[in-house]
Amino acid sequence: MRIVTLAAPDDFDGWREAARGLMSQSVPPDDVVWQVGGETTDLFAAATPSTPAAAGPDAPAASAFKVPRSFIDLGRSAILHRDPERLAMLYTLLDRLRRRPGVMEDHADPLLRRLEGLAKQVRRDIHKMRAFLRFREVADADGGDGEQGRYVAWFEPEHHIVRANAAFFVNRFGSMRWSILTPEVSLHWDGSALQEGPGATKADAPQGDPVEEVWKTYYASIFNPARVKVGAMLKEMPRKYWKNMPETALVPDLLATAQKRESGMIERARTMPGNNSEAAWQALREEALSCTRCHLYKHATQTVFGEGPLDASIMFVGEQPGDQEDLAGHPFVGPAGQLFDRALAEAGIDRAQTYVTNAVKHFKFEPRGKRRIHAKPDAGEIEACRWWIEQEQALLRPKVTVALGATAARSLFGKVMTISRERGRLLRLPGDGGDAWITVHPSYLLRLPDEAARSSEYARFVEDLRRIGETAA
Repeated sequence: MRIVTLAAPDDFDGWREAARGLMSQSVPPDDVVWQVGGETTDLFAAATPSTPAAAGPDAPAASAFKVPRSFIDLGRSAILHRDPERLAMLYTLLDRLRRRPGVMEDHADPLLRRLEGLAKQVRRDIHKMRAFLRFREVADADGGDGEQGRYVAWFEPEHHIVRANAAFFVNRFGSMRWSILTPEVSLHWDGSALQEGPGATKADAPQGDPVEEVWKTYYASIFNPARVKVGAMLKEMPRKYWKNMPETALVPDLLATAQKRESGMIERARTMPGNNSEAAWQALREEALSCTRCHLYKHATQTVFGEGPLDASIMFVGEQPGDQEDLAGHPFVGPAGQLFDRALAEAGIDRAQTYVTNAVKHFKFEPRGKRRIHAKPDAGEIEACRWWIEQEQALLRPKVTVALGATAARSLFGKVMTISRERGRLLRLPGDGGDAWITVHPSYLLRLPDEAARSSEYARFVEDLRRIGETAA
């Protein structure tokens, strides 16, 4: 059994030299124990030189083989991972590579896939250090000339990436004098030379500076909750990094109070002398036009917001824009909208006197050749758009809110509603949402294949609308 001790956990050059010596002696992977510094090793391993001799001129010819660049690149990344088995896995892969030169092309190989996974996590950690590390200015305590301050940053990496990332920070902040403190190792740059020091604690790093307060004030003023996708944000920037960044310390409170602040703005505008509801609605609509709360905005042509008089006594809520609505930017203008207009007229309701909107503001579809086929919004997409409906309703305060279909009902009530059970009776929305009514969506009538059933259901829909009109009168 051979014991190989590396100087540091990220010592790829040391690993490479040791592996070359082991390969020259045809030492199998199972006969090697890898360790770093003073780490505890295999108690049954024999005490042998820590680094085997490299291959010499008399090494067996079979030991000489070409290692592809892809292996070297993989090794330099994977060795930075904290997985204690990474050193042994790299040597095992190297041994396979000697016997199977094409193994680096076999991405189905479990060992290669595992090492590639480690390398991917390392690259992600390197990116996060570059993105989320924040320098704070501190008083110059080393007797400098006073013309330039020193900047200190604290970071807690997942893996052994600090030294590998040093060149990036030297190139990026070469004109500054800085220190990067981490639990494992510290880096110090004086403007011309980089020095390494022992690990530190967060208490050794400064907690803020005057410029940071200015930045936090600015960040709070431009924060737009409509453009925040919390799930994606947490995936890219886990909470563990928030404490190191001044702006992210504000995010929880900004998210928690965002709806209250914007609702308050709308309410103040609604109750101001001269009735500024129109201005408040315009502001709400402008915000919705740049909404990225869910992924649907990436594929839709535009946000389709509600339309109608702001003193309407009836607010109709549909499911989502269709293909024609998405292109036109107006709700209920396609085939379902035309049938809706005809049914309203037969029920004695003037559409121009109603407010019409949708539970989801972007068109969700599946491409079929040149056509875009409607796809039903899921619970997450409905919930993401629910806030806009609540704001429209708070601004209008209609006498009756009508859910056209199951998606609209789920949005308004915050839970699944059964149309067949709830249809035909006056309901009460949660909180102070007022009276509500649930009926079918006009597109449901268009999908009925039987003419008799379509005629019967249409007549029932008109009757629903007539009763809604009487309730709102």
